[in-house]
Formats: sequence, C-alpha cells, structure tokens
Amino acid sequence: MHGDLNLIFSRVWSVCLLLVWICLGTRIIGVVGSHQGSIPLHVVKLWASAFGGEIKSISAKYSGSQLLQKKYKEFEQAVRVQEIDGLRLVKKLAENMEEMFHKKSEAMKRLVEAAEEAHLQHEEDPDLQYEYFNAVLINEIDEEGNSVELGGDFLLQPNDHFNNLSVNLSLSVVQVPTNMYNKDSAIVNGVYWSEALNKVFVDNFERDPSLIWQYFGSAKGFFRQYPGIKWRPDEHGVIAFDCRNRKWYIQAATSPKDVVILVDVSGSMKGLRLTIARQTVSSILDTLGDDDFFNVIAYNEELHYVEPCLNGTLVQADVTNKNHFRMNLDKLFAKGIGMLDVGLTEAFEVLYDFNQTGRGSACSQAIMLVTDGAVDTYDAVFAKYNWPDRKVRIFPYLIGRESAFADNLKWMACANKGYFTQISTLADVQENVMEYLHVLSRPKVIDQEHDTVWTEAYVDSTVSGHRSPISHMLPQAQKLEDGQGPILMTTVAMPVFSTKNETRNRGILLGVVGTDVPVSELLKTIPKYKLGIHGYAFAITNNGYILTHPDLRPLYEENKKRRKPNYSSVDLSEVEWEDKDDILRNAMVNRKTGTFSMEVKKTVDKGKRVLVLHNDYYYTDIKGTPFSLGVALSRGHGKYFFRGNVTVEEGLHDLEHPDVQLADEWTYCNTDEHPEHRYLSQIDAIKLYLSGREPHLKCDKELIQEVLFDAVVTAPLEAYWTNLVLNKSENSDKGVEIAYLGTRTGLSRINLFVVPDQLTNQDFLTAEDKEGVFNADHFPLWYKRAAEQVPGTFVYSLPFNTGNDNKSVVLASTAIQLLDERESPIAAAVGIQMKLEFFQRKFWTASRQCAALDGKCSISCDDENINCYLIDNNGFILVAEDYSLTGMFFGEAEGAVMNKLLLMGSFKRVTLYDYQAICRIFSESSDSARTLLDPYFAIFATVKWLLTELVIFMVEFNLYSWWYSDLTAKAQRGGRTMLVPCDTEYPAFISERTIKETTGNIDCEGCIKSFVIQQIPSSNLFMVVVDNKCDCSAAGPITMEPIEIMYILFTEVVLKRWLGGVWPEIGTGWLWSYVRL
Repeated sequence: MHGDLNLIFSRVWSVCLLLVWICLGTRIIGVVGSHQGSIPLHVVKLWASAFGGEIKSISAKYSGSQLLQKKYKEFEQAVRVQEIDGLRLVKKLAENMEEMFHKKSEAMKRLVEAAEEAHLQHEEDPDLQYEYFNAVLINEIDEEGNSVELGGDFLLQPNDHFNNLSVNLSLSVVQVPTNMYNKDSAIVNGVYWSEALNKVFVDNFERDPSLIWQYFGSAKGFFRQYPGIKWRPDEHGVIAFDCRNRKWYIQAATSPKDVVILVDVSGSMKGLRLTIARQTVSSILDTLGDDDFFNVIAYNEELHYVEPCLNGTLVQADVTNKNHFRMNLDKLFAKGIGMLDVGLTEAFEVLYDFNQTGRGSACSQAIMLVTDGAVDTYDAVFAKYNWPDRKVRIFPYLIGRESAFADNLKWMACANKGYFTQISTLADVQENVMEYLHVLSRPKVIDQEHDTVWTEAYVDSTVSGHRSPISHMLPQAQKLEDGQGPILMTTVAMPVFSTKNETRNRGILLGVVGTDVPVSELLKTIPKYKLGIHGYAFAITNNGYILTHPDLRPLYEENKKRRKPNYSSVDLSEVEWEDKDDILRNAMVNRKTGTFSMEVKKTVDKGKRVLVLHNDYYYTDIKGTPFSLGVALSRGHGKYFFRGNVTVEEGLHDLEHPDVQLADEWTYCNTDEHPEHRYLSQIDAIKLYLSGREPHLKCDKELIQEVLFDAVVTAPLEAYWTNLVLNKSENSDKGVEIAYLGTRTGLSRINLFVVPDQLTNQDFLTAEDKEGVFNADHFPLWYKRAAEQVPGTFVYSLPFNTGNDNKSVVLASTAIQLLDERESPIAAAVGIQMKLEFFQRKFWTASRQCAALDGKCSISCDDENINCYLIDNNGFILVAEDYSLTGMFFGEAEGAVMNKLLLMGSFKRVTLYDYQAICRIFSESSDSARTLLDPYFAIFATVKWLLTELVIFMVEFNLYSWWYSDLTAKAQRGGRTMLVPCDTEYPAFISERTIKETTGNIDCEGCIKSFVIQQIPSSNLFMVVVDNKCDCSAAGPITMEPIEIMYILFTEVVLKRWLGGVWPEIGTGWLWSYVRL
C-alpha cells in the first residue's frame, strides 16, 4: 500500500513540475508588434493565386463543369422548384412501409390459420410412424450407399433470390435439436400435421415473391423451414439451435413481463447446485427481451442484489443489462441460512413499487425462484402480497435430485398460477427453463390474441443475400468468411394456438410462425432523391433502438465480418447525440407525429471530416408495427427539389448511352416482385415500363421522369469528354485520369482519359468504394462535400481508403446549382481524379514564382529555412516537402502552428462523440474488478483525470499516452489484446470561411517562429508557409486520436474518503460517474 501511495504522490508531483515548466518555458502566444515576420505575405499570395488559377482551370476543363452549368441554365425556365413538405413526406413513406409490412403480416396469418386447422383435424397417435425430411439428414447415404433414415433424395437447386443457395421451392425441411430424439412421438405427430404448411409456404411465395425464409417453430422443439435447405452440424457434430430460444419465438409466445429472479445462496447450495443455479438464471435471462424488465436478487439470511447499483428497482432486459448481470453471477457464493420469506417479501415489494411508477411492461409479473428447497409454504407472504388477485405468478426451479421439499414448492406454484420444475443436471436446464413460457402464453391462447410481433434489427451472419436467423447452421461455404457483406434483418412472427375444445381452456401454445424481412426492403420504399443530398430516413423500435439509420455501424471496422456486441440495441440517442434532452427520441418512442430541429455535426470520410448542418426532423409512427419513422432534411438546398420535363423519346435516347449508370441500390422499378423481372437492369426495366407492354412492372413514375430529364441535360458531356480524349495535345502526361458526374436522381456518367489498367486508384467509383458511389441511404462523398462549398469552387481531397496506393490520387469536385439563388437546389456534381504527383508538380511550379523584376526571388519553397504545405479545409496535408506527411493531419506535423491557428480562429475544433466505437484493450490475468473497487485506485484515477484535463487545456498537449503508459504496460505484460465496445470523444477541425489570409508569430523558448496561411482561390485549400529556423517541437503535436470515455464506479466509502468525510445530498447507495482518460 505504501508503494502505491508513493507512486501516486510521485505522479502528482511530476505533473505539478510539468505545469510549472510549461508555464515558464514554452509560451504559445501571439506576439503583436514585437517581431516582423520573415515571410512576405504578398509573395505567398502570389503563389496561392498562381496555383489556384492553374488547378481550377484544369479541374473546370476536364470535368466540364462550366458546360454542365450552362446546360442546366438553358432548362431553367422549364423546371419547377418546390419546397419539400417534410411532414407530408414522412407520412407518405410511413404508409408505404405499412403496406409492405402488412403484406408480410398477411402471409403469417395464412400460415397461422392453416396450422391451427391442421392441428384441429389431427388426432394424436402415440404409435405414429412417419418419414419426414430431416434438414441434417437429407441426401445423406450410409456405408452401403442407401439413404439414411429420415433422409432420402431431396432435390436442391441454386436460386438467385436466395443468393444462389441450393434450395427446394416445393418443400420444407424439419430441424430437430441434437439433444432431442428425432422420432419422439410428440415430434412425429407435430411434424405430421404441420406438413399442411407446405402448400401455404408455396402460395405465400407466389403471392409475394419478395418473401424469403418462412418457418414454423414448434413448442415441442422442432423447426420447419421453407424453402427446404440442407443444414450442417458444427465441427462437433452438434446443432444446438432451438427455435424456442430465439427472440422472435419468445416475443410472439408471451406478453411483456416484469420478472424478479430469486436465487438461493444458502450453504446447502454449494458446489454443483450453485453452478446449476447460475446456469438456470442465465437461461432465464436468455428468454427475456427488450420489452421485459427484471432484476436478480440472491438471498440467505440477508438480501444480496446481484447488481447493488440497482437496489429496489427493475431494469430493461436489453443485451447490455443481461450481459452485465451474467458477469456478476460468478460473484455469488453459497453460505449461511436461506430466509426465503425475506426474499419473497423483497421481490413482491419491488414488483409493486416498480408497477406504481408507471414503468415496466404493465402486463405479466413473475417471480422465478431458484432454490434447492423450501421448509415452508409461506402462505402468509402470499396472502399479504398476492392473494386473491394472484397478479404475480410464481415459478419455482428445484435444483438437485432430492425431492424432500418439492411439495412446498409445488404448492407455491399451484397457489400462484405458476409452474414447478425440477432441474437435476446442467443438461436439464434449457428444456426446463422454457416451460414457464407456456404458462405465460396461456392468457393469450385462451383469449386467442394473435398479436403480430416484430423484432429489433439483427445482423445476419452469412453472405450478402437473404438469410434467416438460423443461418449460422447453413453450409460453411456460405459463411461470411467468403468475404461477402452481412445483412440487417427484422423478423415478423405470430403465435399458433390449439383450437380444440378440450384444450381451449388450458391454453395450449402450438408454436410460432415467422418470416424474415431484410432492412434493405425498407430502404427500397424510401425515395432517396426526395430527401436531398444530406437527408436520410431512419426507423426505431418502441424501445428507442435503431431499426435502420445511416449512422448505424453493426460491424467491427477491421474486417467488417464480426458483429459488435450490443449492435442490435444501439439507441437513437447514440447517433443523434446532439439532442441532449432526447426530445426527438422520446417523441418517436411515444409514437407521436411532429417536427424537431437542431444543429448537427455529421462526420464523413470515415469520421475524419465533419459537416455542420442544421437539420429539420419529421416523424410519425408506422401503423401495425412497433416502429416509428423519421426523416431528416438539411436546411438550405436540402429543403428544395425541382421537376424537369423532356419527352420519353429524348430521355430514352440519352439514357442508353454506354457511359450512363444508375444507382444500384435505388429503386427506379421494382424488379424483385416478379421472377421474370429479376434479371432486368434498372435501365432495361425503365425501357420496358415506358413501352407499356408490362403492366405488372411497378416503377416510380416521378423518379423516371426526372432521370430522363437529367440524362438529356448531361448528354452533351459525353461528346465534350470524348473530344478531350481524342485531342492528343490535351493531357499528354495523363495527369487527369477520370472525369465523372452525378445527379440528384442517382444518374452517373464516367469518362476515362487513360486505359483502365493505368488508373492509379482503380477502386474509385466501384462497388468497393462505398462512400464514393450512390448508396441506398447516402449520396457520394465527393457530391456531399461539393454541395457545402461556395458555388463555383472546387473541393479537393485525398481519399482516406485503406492501402498506401490511395494516397497517390487527388479528387476534385464541384456542385452545379440550378439557380443563382442561395437556396437553389443542387442539380448535380462533377469532378475529376488526377494523379497526386501531377497535382503536386503544379503546386511546386507555382511556389517558385516571384514578382521581382530581376528574377531574384526573396523567398522560395525550395529554401531550407521554410516549409511549405498545402492543406485542405479540414487540416489534412495534400502537399509537403516530406512526402511521408501526405494525408497526415497538419497538427501532427506543425503542432505549434496549428494551435496558433485555432487560437486565432482560422480553424476551429469540433468535438465529436462515438457511442459505437471499438477499443483495443489488454486483457489482464489479475482481477480487473480491482480497478473499479479499490478506493485508492479510484481516487488516483480521478486526480489523474483532473490534472490531465488542466494540462490539455493549457497546452493542447496530448498527455494521455504518456500518463496512461504505466497501466498499459502492466496490461501488456498480462498477454493478449482484445476488441471491446467503448465510447470515445475525438476532435475534428474545420476552417473559418471568412478568414482568407493570416500571418502569425509564435514565441518558442526565446526564438520566434513565423508563418503565413493563404487561401487558394476557388477551392477549399490553404497554402501554409512556416519558418523552420525556430524549433517549437516542445509544444507537442495536435492529433485527432480518440479518447475513450471511462465510466468509473464509485462507492460511498470512496466518495466519502475523497470528499474528506463530507457527504453531499445526493442520496444513498452507489453513484455512477464518468472520468475521461
């Protein structure tokens, strides 16, 4: 302990000395009038003007921007500009989604009706023998070459609608969990009567060809899936999948519930019993969903909340909370005497108090009792809290093989409308835990409540295409390792009940039917062209979790193949974090219709750049679902769109040009609805639609009219670019490689000035370049950035893609406005890709010019005493004498200068937050809980935070890595690293448009560093010339590295010690606070 205290005081003393040294030694302040800058401003202005004129001339010439602007001007009188009615738009989109969801629900209703009728007509036969197609055994043969039992020949053919998986569109298959007997009487009877679903599966698919997997999960445990497909066991020959554990099954089978789990931790629970009890609690947690609320209380002679911070309340059963409780189960130890009456009393009072707050599920309430026995029936407790209404059901789980106290537990269950289960081994846990679901489903069964339920979004773990929630059992060849992208899905499900007279009063649940709906199906109903360049649509569940949002990132960044933990429970407030009061979120959760506005900071280019926008939000509910829909429109050009008009003949003629492409993920025509249309390209579908020969082809008439208009207006650029290519005197050094344009309707034209094999960056404008092409929920990055520049200017940038080769090109783009007015809609954007070497050569040529009559320049970028940089409006270096600095943030190369620019207002820092971040941590072999529970460590962390914040504030110096190095080193010695979810804070930088030029001086340890920054005309670029004779490296760099937000748990004892024994009036218990490290 003395060693730790010495370390703490040593650290604090070091920081104090550092602060004194900073204050006395390095002063990063402007010196006014004390030193004349050695860099003449007029010379730098000359260089900037020369380079700006040259590079704009090249960009305008090869992009054809002036020609395209002229062509749109010619049509100015023929177009109608309209302001978007956001509220009307969101209501219309909600109606479209409602219609799509309704079609899926109707398909499920037909399955429910068929299943219930088939069961009604079936008589149970305990001796029934029936051969069915087992999903694992189909097409398997034995050693003698014969089909195995329950296998047989099952025709499978690749189908493009199911991503070329081999399926059978006429029949379904049946999967039975490995721990169940394939030919159990209950299973064989269920499989037999559910064969009637095959006809309905096929009929549903014919009515709605956009349907993918349909299935029936039986309460007996088997799973019927259509279309039929072969399943593969894991490497151990096991298929652990049990449909009854899936969220869609549980949500459909039961109503929302409030649950208190009581766990006996008396001395008799030692050893295997406690292990089984922990597993039982974990399995109960598996059955809880986002609509449920719970808590876990352990008891002996005292009560022990598994999470002490949540004493006396219930929490939502989302993934994060359930995982947190699971981790704490390992801290339970058996000792003492079990006082069940105390535990029951606490459980009843928690349920009652929580219900009185108006929170919770407001439906079912239950107490799950996990114990090895009860010495009494405790009827006095039940009489006081639960009788006569019996609103709380009791579900005892007797742990162990002994049955001495079973009668008391059985009485509790029967007297309180519950169910008794005995669990003797770990293998019994899962099956026995599931029994309570049948009891909780009885009210729905008896009342015949066929509620339609929708799950939150989840990531399909297989290849891009249509998959089901059981896809992890499909052939290994179809796995994500093939490099394909994953899919976000939601599932619609409905319960199936027994309608036989003899069972109606008992409420028998037969199972649940369901089908998957890819979120991409929702996006197809959203016309992106009506939302503008920065606009987007998003949907959330009734719990505030995101169903679809362009900022939802469910996968790890490194390989894009692993799902993040808790990805399905990302809250709207974590992506629309500027809404500090959750006004938008709460309104949407409460299914209201309305509007909301706020300034937002939208990151682009992999989070390295930021656009500051003012968004107007419009929201409403999607009827018949638990979802709410929102639309965000950016003010200015984002609130307007225009309609043009050309003849069909003109439009089709120009649409068929070989350089024309349409956005792959936009729906001009719905080619998925009918199989005969699936092979059509969007352009072919448009031609077929306009011919009038295909009445069943549904297309967006308005979008088609506008894309025909854009095709006609942009057509002259094809001939313009062709002339440039044919003119051998132009672009002789092949510095310009590509010219491209995009319009508000998703139409693109691309022209190559070099052969494809000679392209420096061959990913640009391809499917691999996700941010560079039109997507289902966003415009290309170069389009979005150009739209925010002053009209007539070009935006230049280096692409931030992976790989060093991508630093060798520069992109330039500019927006084409329809009108000269400020709020004119953006009609299109054009640009070029040029070689970085070509771009830099133009810069260095311009920087050698001077106005001296004798030709002797007073200063040049070739001089050893100055450094010349070309940076963009976000501070990234495009040109530097040291080529390795290309693409780097300017603050890392010239920290003192960047800090001065921030102080002078030439640049401003924008603080951003990422609540979906992934951090790399070092796993320690020691107990990691020490860092949270050791009071001295908590005090040390707090003091460290305060001092670090002070240092950062004074000198813009990143001390985090230095200060945290000792802890990191200790963890590194512990072994491997791992990726974990975390929250981070990080900066972005943006230039001030009104400041065109600035000079400054920095006093650094007795010498003065001068610099000049000059904007490049008609661009987003700045030339920065820095005197390098004065060394200011002591100031340290300014980086864009994210800082993890650490949440540290303080106990009463820690806070009291920290506050010198004075306890502020913040209540008792525990306090959550966060410290940013």
